[in-house]
Amino acid sequence: MNIILLGPPGAGKGTQAKLLEEKFGLKQLSTGDMLRAEVASGSELGQKAKEIMDRGDLIPDEIIVDMIAGCLDKPECSGGIIFDGFPRTVDQAQALDSMLEEKGKPLTGVVQIVVDETVLVERLNTRIRQAQEAGEEVRSDDNEDTLKSRLEVYRNQTAPIIPYYQSEGQLFKVDGMATIEDVAEQIEGFLKSAQAA
Repeated sequence: MNIILLGPPGAGKGTQAKLLEEKFGLKQLSTGDMLRAEVASGSELGQKAKEIMDRGDLIPDEIIVDMIAGCLDKPECSGGIIFDGFPRTVDQAQALDSMLEEKGKPLTGVVQIVVDETVLVERLNTRIRQAQEAGEEVRSDDNEDTLKSRLEVYRNQTAPIIPYYQSEGQLFKVDGMATIEDVAEQIEGFLKSAQAA
């Protein structure tokens, strides 16, 4: 079972990914973590990626897809993968689809966590206020301006892949404004019916 979790920052993707890892034995794949691990390992792919990053360029899609292909062969990924932060473009989505098909491990589906952005901003401000009242340190990137710019990046760069997966009949929307437990239940219901299909 291979799934993609989609949703803006603050939608709860990380929380749901952890629950899915525990319940279904899936492995969450963060392309950022994978890149760092490849570079640290000194592999041929890692060296190539390091050269590109050192120049300040973006890593080409084919290198990312090759890294994902390598991860799929590892024992910890045998139960399936949760993609988080990838794909971000239609080209990446198509490259990922092709690679998964070649490996005989097609995509089970794409879960879009739908949230109200104004509520995300309110939640952030509540979190900041609670941290300040408790005398806790507020993370430097925990501010309204940063969240708003991250939401804009999501809308401009990642959201365009939603129609692609919708047209492929692979998109399942969940109400991200529900409780963590309710969201998890919606996702589980979808995955169980996808497995049975």
